[in-house]
Amino acid sequence: MNLFEGLERNARNNGEKPAIIFNERVHTYAEFNEETNWIANALINYGVKKGDKIAIMMKNSNQFPYVYYGILKAGGVAVPINFRLTAHEVSYILNDSDTTIVFADDDLSETIYKASEGNEKLRLQIMIGSDKKDHQLLLSEFRSSISENPDIGVSESDDAEILYTSGTTGLPKGVVLDHHRILHVAIGTIMTMKMGHEDQLLHIAPLFHSAQLNLFMVSGTLLGCTQVVHQEFNPVQTLKDINHYKISLFFAVPTMYNFLLQVPNKNQYNLSSVKRCGYGAAPMPVALLTQAMDLFGTDQFYNMCGLTEGGPGGVFLMPEDHKSKLGASGRASHLTDARVVNENGDDVQPGEVGEFIVRGETIMKEYYKKPEETKKALKDGWLYTGDLATIDEDRFITLVDRKKDMIISGGENVYSTEVEQVLYKHPDILEVAVIGIPHEVWGETVAAVIVPKPGKQVNLEELQQFCRQELAGYKIPRVFHEQDQLPRNASGKVLKYQLREGYKEIPAR
Repeated sequence: MNLFEGLERNARNNGEKPAIIFNERVHTYAEFNEETNWIANALINYGVKKGDKIAIMMKNSNQFPYVYYGILKAGGVAVPINFRLTAHEVSYILNDSDTTIVFADDDLSETIYKASEGNEKLRLQIMIGSDKKDHQLLLSEFRSSISENPDIGVSESDDAEILYTSGTTGLPKGVVLDHHRILHVAIGTIMTMKMGHEDQLLHIAPLFHSAQLNLFMVSGTLLGCTQVVHQEFNPVQTLKDINHYKISLFFAVPTMYNFLLQVPNKNQYNLSSVKRCGYGAAPMPVALLTQAMDLFGTDQFYNMCGLTEGGPGGVFLMPEDHKSKLGASGRASHLTDARVVNENGDDVQPGEVGEFIVRGETIMKEYYKKPEETKKALKDGWLYTGDLATIDEDRFITLVDRKKDMIISGGENVYSTEVEQVLYKHPDILEVAVIGIPHEVWGETVAAVIVPKPGKQVNLEELQQFCRQELAGYKIPRVFHEQDQLPRNASGKVLKYQLREGYKEIPAR
């Protein structure tokens, strides 16, 4: 089986059922499948072969699933890219992934145009919309008129996605997932959350994220659910559409739940249709979770704790466990095993801190073109996550820190070393350490502790402008602090936990 057979089956058996609702327009499963076929056949006619890498740099819309499944049907490998990234960041991903074709929203045409400079592998840029630059093509010009399902023999073992994440080097790494792995991610979600074809899903988190894409869009399409898509998160519109479309299941990062709770007169909306609420991608404060449970119901929340390298997959905290294990990350789900181990790979005792590792059908195949990084992460069938955690007598795991010093701000991943590399280019900076500090709205915000060169001074506005040349807005430090030196251990490594201890929560502003 492959990822798109479920879509084709739903088009045959329930073709008139609403599949995608975007901007109040309803697209049936027959239309959904036909749109993907026009794209897939155009790609095949263009010369796309099995395994060719095709990037998607798009905001949420009805077109995102069309392009995604069109790529898969042509035998291509989808490379979703965060649309907030700068041309500098996008250029690296396009080059590293060996992307040959990119689909992008037309308001990102300038970013794609700049990112493609000097890239000899990128052959075609296709814009979604009505605006394009030289050497770019509109989707309306590219689409084929052939609406039949292509048949090129895509199997479970064929690669389906490369999702970019980062590690200790600060440079993004491509997580390779084949059809088999993503199918198991979707099946595991369906089993755990007891999803059915009658569910009405709401997509408010970006579809380029592994959680929204693989956990929910793929599973929803496989089942034949109706899926309401929001281009961007708007808390009032979210509550309105839950009420209007009788949404039964949605996923949100903690920041989104926080904004939903701030909506005036939020109780005027009928939210009784919601039966399952997923949360994850960042730690959910217990106080915030308790308020969200009061709004949506106490017996329907699922903590989905995983990582991109896991499919995403890891552990779930089920609704019935929120009473006795509130604050825990969860326990291994149906299709995974999970442990917490010490440096020797042995299980830690309950309450001891160790590294969280997972095993199962969902974990990544490899890091693309990075065999050494792959070897470090995958050992004897186990994925070593780099996250520090504890485990209790009932096998419930609780994450306590991240070895990778990753910062999660508003659900977006910010990698400290990536920001540090940019700041180290500044002529007046001697040393810098980037950390995440608590923020009452965003969960964490980015802070940079700087040691200036002798006789030099730096200021917040100038440094932010400097970072803006190479970093997306959400990665730019909001706080800068000067010190004479950075705390280090005997081997010279910066002790970031000591830096974090000096900060308290930053109020919303």
